[in-house]
Amino acid sequence: MKKLVVIKDVSKIYNPGENEVRALNHVSLTIGEREFVAIIGQSGSGKSTLMNMLGCLDTPTSGKYYLHGHDVSHMTDDEQSDIRNKEIGFIFQGFNLIQSLTALENVELPLIYRGVGKKERDRLANAALNSVGLEKRKTHKPNEMSGGQQQRVAIARAIAQAPPILLADEPTGNLDSASSREIMKIIKRLYSEGRTVIIITHDPGIAKQAKRIITISDGMIQSDIINPDYKED
Repeated sequence: MKKLVVIKDVSKIYNPGENEVRALNHVSLTIGEREFVAIIGQSGSGKSTLMNMLGCLDTPTSGKYYLHGHDVSHMTDDEQSDIRNKEIGFIFQGFNLIQSLTALENVELPLIYRGVGKKERDRLANAALNSVGLEKRKTHKPNEMSGGQQQRVAIARAIAQAPPILLADEPTGNLDSASSREIMKIIKRLYSEGRTVIIITHDPGIAKQAKRIITISDGMIQSDIINPDYKED
C-alpha cells in the first residue's frame, strides 16, 4: 500500500514554558492510500489537534508531516491552503453551511474559490448532491432541511472535486441515530469508491465502523489496530 500520510515524531506545544500544554507528544503515524481510519479519543486527548495537523490547519512545534511525500510541516499559510484545496475534503460536526445559500450554492462555493468555471461547477455540484440522495433538495436552504440532510450537503461539498482524502470531524455528533446511520453508510460507500477516509470521533460505535482504529490519549497514540469486526456494507 502506498503511503499517503506520514507523521514523524510530531509534538504540538501551546504556551511553551512553565504552563505549557503538550497537545501532541512525539506522535508517529502512517496512513496508506485508500485506508478507512477512525481516530478515537475523549475531550482533551489530542485528537482535534491531530486532526488539525492532518488537515493542514495547523503546524507542529516539532517533528515532520509528509503528505503524498511532500513535507507540509512548515509550509506557509498560503501553501497549506493550496494543499487543503487540492487534497482534502472536510466534513465538520456543525455542517458549516452558509444559511443564506441553497444546497447547490453551498456545494458550489468552494469550487468558485478554486477557480472552477460555471459550467463545470454546476456539473460537479449537481453530481455530488445526486450522489448523496439530495436530487430534490438542491434549491432548499439549510433551515429548510433536517440535520441529516444538512450533513449530506456538507458531504457533497467535500467530495465535489473528488479530493483523495476525506477528513470527517465528529460527522454524526449533531445527529439522531437514524441520521447517523445514514451518514455513515454514505461515508463507507465513499471509502469503497476509492477514497482515503479519516474520521475523528469520541464515539466507540462510530469508530467500530472503520477498518482501522487508532486510540489517542494524553497526546499520545495508545493503540493502533485493524478492526476484526469491520464489515463491508
